[in-house]
Parts: sequence; C-alpha cells; structure tokens
Amino acid sequence: MGQRGKQGSSGSADLGFRIGTGVFALFLIGIVCAIGFLLTRDAWLSIQKFGLGFWGSQVWNPVSGEFGALPFIWGTLYSSVLALLIATPISIGIAVFIAEMSPAVLRQPLVFLTELLAAIPSIVYGLWGIFVLVPAVRSIETSLPDVARRLPLFSGPPLGLGMLAAALVLAIMVIPFTSSIAREVLKSVPAAQREGAYALGATRLEAIRAALFYARTGIIGGVMLGFGRALGETMAVTMVIGNNPRISASLFAPQHTMAAVIANEFTEAADQLYLSALVEIGLVLFTITLIVNSLSRLLIWSMTRSSRVSVAGSVETAEPLAAETAAG
Repeated sequence: MGQRGKQGSSGSADLGFRIGTGVFALFLIGIVCAIGFLLTRDAWLSIQKFGLGFWGSQVWNPVSGEFGALPFIWGTLYSSVLALLIATPISIGIAVFIAEMSPAVLRQPLVFLTELLAAIPSIVYGLWGIFVLVPAVRSIETSLPDVARRLPLFSGPPLGLGMLAAALVLAIMVIPFTSSIAREVLKSVPAAQREGAYALGATRLEAIRAALFYARTGIIGGVMLGFGRALGETMAVTMVIGNNPRISASLFAPQHTMAAVIANEFTEAADQLYLSALVEIGLVLFTITLIVNSLSRLLIWSMTRSSRVSVAGSVETAEPLAAETAAG
C-alpha cells in the first residue's frame, strides 16, 4: 500500500508539473496572439482604406494621406540581409578560433569581449556610427572611381549616411549573438567526431570542417537568431541610414526601415489615419518576423530530419554487412 501511495503521489506531482509548464507555454502563445490582435485593432483604419495595396505601395505622404510600406519593407530586408552576409563569416570565424584554436590564456578574455558587444546599448552603436563609421563610408564613396559610381550599386550622394553604414552597424551588433551560439554548438560536438577525422588522416582544417558540418543545424539557428535581431533594430539604424523612404539598390543611398519610421514619426502623427498607418507598419514588421522565424525553424527541422534519415540509412546498411562478415 505504501509503495502504491508513493506511486500515486509521484504520478499526481508529474501531472501537476506538466500542467503547470503547459500553462506557461500557453501563456507565451497568448502574449504573441495578444500583440497581433492589438496591432490589428489599432491598424484597422489603415487596413480598411489601403488593403493589401499598403504592402506594395511606394508612396509615403502624410500630407495627402497616402501611405505605403514597400520602401520600409525593402530597407529592412536589404539592410538585414546585407548585415547577415557581412556578419556570418566573421561570427563563424570567431567561434572556430575560440572553440578550436585559441590558446587557453586568451579564450576567456575573448569570450568576455565578444559577449560584451551584446551588452552595449544600441544608442551607443548609433553614436559610434555617426562619428566614426559614417565618415569612413563617406571617404570610401569619394575614393571610388567615377566608373564605379555610375553603377546602380554605388550611386548616390557622398553623405556617408545610407544603406552601407546601417548594414555595417547591424553586422557589428549581430556578431556577438551568432558567434556565441556557434561557439557553444561547436563545444558540444562530441570529441569522437574530431578523433574519427584525425584517425582517417584528416588535417586540423579538415577536422574543423567535419565539426562544423556536424554542428551546422545549431549554427544556422544562431544565424537566423541574428537575422531576427537585425530585423527589429531601431535606434542605431535610424541614426545612420539616412531615413529616406525611397527604394534604391545603392549601398550609399539614404533609405528607411520599418522600425526607424515608427520611432521617427509616431509622435508626429497628426491624425488617426497617419497613426493607424504607423501601427500597420508595426503589424507588417511583426508578420515578417514571424514568417522569418517560422521559415528558419522549418529549415532547421528539415536539416535535422535529413541527418536522422541519413544516420538511420547508414545503420541499416551497416547491419547486413556486419552479418555477412560474421557469417563469413
């Protein structure tokens, strides 16, 4: 009876623990749904007036009451993707050096300095961008030959404020997140992976490549986390991007992002439609963030599933070979 009583109390405790943790998970889902509902409610006037054309319109004119989100969507995605292209190889290089090649005396200081970058406020990054990065970008633009400046990618006034400055600031802000996750993932790779590579005659570079391949799912997850961080950055980007709501492929042209236009114009909204359009910009950013995170989770799931299938196939192939060898 005592044993059954203990089992019953243990089962009820487990059930209570599962229900409690489930409530917390549902609470998180409820917060996301509440944010979406609130944004949709406050943006309803703009949704009714512009419909889906709000996503594709390039006009942003508060005086005439015409609003479109396409320049801000373009600027947000362009700056974030460009920052990701700059930050990803640097982040992986930092993670590989710290996890695989750094001397022990340097490892902890490098980890501390890398993670310290994530603690710096974005306004400080913005000030550094204005006083250091913008003049550097301006000097790069003015030093380009006239032939290069005629190309659409490098056209624009030599202001220094523009897409390249914003992408560089975002890349620096993304690096600590991506490199920290990549470093921890590399540290969790079993030593047998590297030892097996060395046993097959691999060099150190090839062994590190094998570890990177084993940890690719976690590294991609860190890259996508950095991408989500770049999508929502506000103050640092606002201070260096130029804040011009026009679509341009140029790296030097002043442009705009969704978070920046909300921060700049929310207090200046003179009528209800203007305010509703700004809230709908927030709803668009919220939707794009959800889509990006969902696609990243789908990518990670597909990579994990393919690796499991390949491992299972290898096991199934190895078992008949082992049986034939034993029979022989």
